[in-house]
Amino acid sequence: MCKVFKVSSNAYYHWLIKRKKKTRTAELKEKIKEVYDQNRGCYGSPRITKVLEKEGFQVSRAYVARLMKEMGLQSKIRKKWVVTTQREETHPVAENLLDRQFEVSETGKVWVSDITYIRVGQSWAYLTTMIDLGDRAVVGWSVSDDMTTENTIKEAWIAARKKREIKEGFLLHSDRGIQYTCGQTRAIFTHHQKARQSMSRKGNCWDNAVAESFFKTIKYEELNHHQFTNIDQVEQVVEQYMEWYNTQRLHSSIGYKTPTQRYIELNHSVKKRA
Repeated sequence: MCKVFKVSSNAYYHWLIKRKKKTRTAELKEKIKEVYDQNRGCYGSPRITKVLEKEGFQVSRAYVARLMKEMGLQSKIRKKWVVTTQREETHPVAENLLDRQFEVSETGKVWVSDITYIRVGQSWAYLTTMIDLGDRAVVGWSVSDDMTTENTIKEAWIAARKKREIKEGFLLHSDRGIQYTCGQTRAIFTHHQKARQSMSRKGNCWDNAVAESFFKTIKYEELNHHQFTNIDQVEQVVEQYMEWYNTQRLHSSIGYKTPTQRYIELNHSVKKRA
């Protein structure tokens, strides 16, 4: 064939390799776009690279980042801290027992909690969450149209306790917001003798960084892309997001696993030791 077309064999093989490379790049771009779309445009190059690796693609993060740039794809995530509630000065404050020890090897041992605002028309809705540091799952949450303890902390706590047991020496960490320092919340720890309460230092959002980071994530991945007109819309969107977050979203802090995978991993190892 080279003789017929009067080209050298070296030129032919150079053309063949280049053609195969273009085909592989096109296939890789198609897969990157698929992973990006499946995950709501939330994944950047690190998480997309991890997904590709799990599916057998041998590719570097830098190369994925370059292809994403060529395709005009970027993660929605931007860093931002949210300041929420203030403490009632007459309420007692729990000691900072967690002390930023966010790496926990058991579920049902340490939960972190916080409250954030969500714009709904000309008013606000309030999202309260309970996150298990063992597998980083949102084990309980509530959406309310007021900031009463009854409709924020208590609702989220009840939802979490329906899904998951707590273990001896359990710790719930939060900021110093009035909903956490009030008598109604402290009564939870009077009732559950094996549970303890922990609070961040004054004005230090980094002491509750996991809860703060989750709110940053859900806002930039989901909530900021909606114009809510009523609280029912908020509840529906949050519920759908929580399902995806707990079962499908890869978390860098737990080795690019989903919370569900991490839960199975931790509790399987506990059974084996038993």
